[in-house]
Amino acid sequence: MESMYWLIAFIVLLGIEIMTMGLTTIWFAGGCVAAFIASLAGAELELQISLFIVVSLILLFFTRPAASRYLNSRTTKTNVESLIDKKARITETVNNILGTGAAVVNGQMWTARSADDEIEIEKDQVVRIVSVTGVKLIVKKMEEV
Repeated sequence: MESMYWLIAFIVLLGIEIMTMGLTTIWFAGGCVAAFIASLAGAELELQISLFIVVSLILLFFTRPAASRYLNSRTTKTNVESLIDKKARITETVNNILGTGAAVVNGQMWTARSADDEIEIEKDQVVRIVSVTGVKLIVKKMEEV
């Protein structure tokens, strides 16, 4: 009878994973499979529960990071994320102390700040975007990169 409970738990967890696609409950569904097999083999309930916990945790901690990297490697950077590592042209001298600086990237004007407060970047220089903070491009001179 315990095997039916493990099978039901497997189906419920699998259903939750299909609905959420969060790579969370699938690992516990794997633990249910191990406990289900142990139940069919006649193992005691304590062993079934132990197998469920151990297999679930092993799957969660050792395979989830690899699966996340594999699935997330196919995502395309959009909007602001796509600007990082692109080149921009400075249209107004960048001076963090004075709070000045502007750059054009992809035909759009942005406020620009240097990644290093001590470095001033002159007008018409080409820079590399290292990050975006709010509506400001954080840039470095090409030779610094």
